[in-house]
Amino acid sequence: MKIIVPMAGIGSRLRPHTLTIPKPLTVIAGKPIVQRLVEDIAGVVNQKIEEISFIIGPATKGFPSNTRQQLIAIANELGAKGSVYVQEEALGTAHAIQCAKDSLSGPCVVAFADTLFKADFTLDAQADGAIWVKQVEDPSAFGVVKMKDGYITDFVEKPKEFVSDLAIIGIYYFKDGDKLKKEIQYLIDNDIRPSGEFQLTEVLETLKEQGAKFVPGKVDVWMDCGKKDPTVDTNKTILEFEQEAGNNLVSEDVHLIDSQIIQPCYIGKNVVIKNSQVGPYVSIGENSIVEDSEITNSLIQTNAHISNAQLDNAMIGNHAKYNGNFTSVSIGDYTELV
Repeated sequence: MKIIVPMAGIGSRLRPHTLTIPKPLTVIAGKPIVQRLVEDIAGVVNQKIEEISFIIGPATKGFPSNTRQQLIAIANELGAKGSVYVQEEALGTAHAIQCAKDSLSGPCVVAFADTLFKADFTLDAQADGAIWVKQVEDPSAFGVVKMKDGYITDFVEKPKEFVSDLAIIGIYYFKDGDKLKKEIQYLIDNDIRPSGEFQLTEVLETLKEQGAKFVPGKVDVWMDCGKKDPTVDTNKTILEFEQEAGNNLVSEDVHLIDSQIIQPCYIGKNVVIKNSQVGPYVSIGENSIVEDSEITNSLIQTNAHISNAQLDNAMIGNHAKYNGNFTSVSIGDYTELV
């Protein structure tokens, strides 16, 4: 089994946090988003992952030189080969996948790296394909699938009238990666892009018309990491799951001085907490300092220095300094509010 992860977008909705790192490498509860994504997929497919291929954007779009190294390390942690491809120009979802054509063979999962999920099902590897979906209250904002006799019959993009409440979350399984590659190449060779870009939905329709049967992969929890508030909420949800699993995410070398940690929390290595109360639902990256503060429901990256703060629903970037009484803040890397 192979996993293909298109992640070439610039993450503009999560700025300023994506000005110095790609959004999928944003750390939530101690792990980058994309690492949590591929780990969850590995658990669902219940097969050995041979290769994980990442499609990133060029350095000019905010992808640092060490991005490739970080992604290959994530793949290696799962015992898989890591491959990294570059999409030089944003020409649509199908085009992004085709950038990894050298890795598109055999059974594969395509997962767009701006969402996380929790699911209690095992993928049927004998199906022609599967599409991960989540039941939603307002399907008009999503692409949805229609069902009949356990199979997906139609794909409808942002329906104005109700046709289904099963939203596509951006994760797909294809039994035959070579066929997927062939159909995408046909789109590109014949310049078929009704919306102006080469889209995966066009390929799904073609495969369905050719007789491929797609089944749904229903997820229990769908977590968005597109903007600041949903990302903070996702941090909270992940911490709840980790607590339920009995995992302690507080590093043993945390320097706790006249302070209290209210679980669940993630506290990284070499963090100093002085005269403060931290938690619940707080993640703090390694080498950070928190003093004279109260912090709840917040996501703080590495090497940050927080003082005299009352924070809730906050997201603070790497190497940031914050000293004040603001709440609900969003501070990017290397920012200072003193």
